[in-house]
Amino acid sequence: MIQVENLTVRYIPSGPVAALRELSFRVSAGERVALLGANGAGKSTLLLSLVGVLPAASGSLHIDGTGVEKKTLGEIRQKAGMVFQNPDDQLFMPSVYEDIAFGPRNYGIAEPLIQEHAHSILESLGISHLMNRMSAKLSGGEKRLAALAGVLVMNPLVLLLDEPGSFLDPRSRRRLIGILHGLPQTQLIATHDLDLARKICGRVILLKNGRLAADGETSRILQDTALLEDCGL
Repeated sequence: MIQVENLTVRYIPSGPVAALRELSFRVSAGERVALLGANGAGKSTLLLSLVGVLPAASGSLHIDGTGVEKKTLGEIRQKAGMVFQNPDDQLFMPSVYEDIAFGPRNYGIAEPLIQEHAHSILESLGISHLMNRMSAKLSGGEKRLAALAGVLVMNPLVLLLDEPGSFLDPRSRRRLIGILHGLPQTQLIATHDLDLARKICGRVILLKNGRLAADGETSRILQDTALLEDCGL
């Protein structure tokens, strides 16, 4: 479902410093994988590269068999939806419904179908009552779920989530964990929250300074204190 081969990414195309260096891994359909690492390890960079925001300096990325390239970005962004760390970066329309409808409208989906799907998504997330609310007036947890709804309405095959537990109180965090457990999409979840990773993900990909430090079963990696300390966790 996700295939990364020898990926190198630089923020400055000709610069000597690479944010990601020769990174390779695969994620199978239906897997929930935690992407761990200290600040600056390359987690967000990887997610942005998977949706074509940051181009590869070398190597390749594929989502469901489609290479991530300039000419395929429309297809890639239908297959993979990203939920940003700060929901305020994602919610910019006057109301929650307008935010959710924005993506489908851009792809020419008929309004009755958008309304039907939006109602279904909001109900499944337990936030139907927020449909006509102003996005800017929501709580942190409500914004997080509204941003997730705006991605799910596109029916992606892959969810890329950047620190989904941030901005959440304990009850909202537990609710989000339950929601993510129930979603069928392949999930790659960048997080510092080791407990969230343990509860949601069966596998961990651990980054250090833009390189792969470990890839394996969550329980095994999270019990390796020396490895976690070496990677700044």
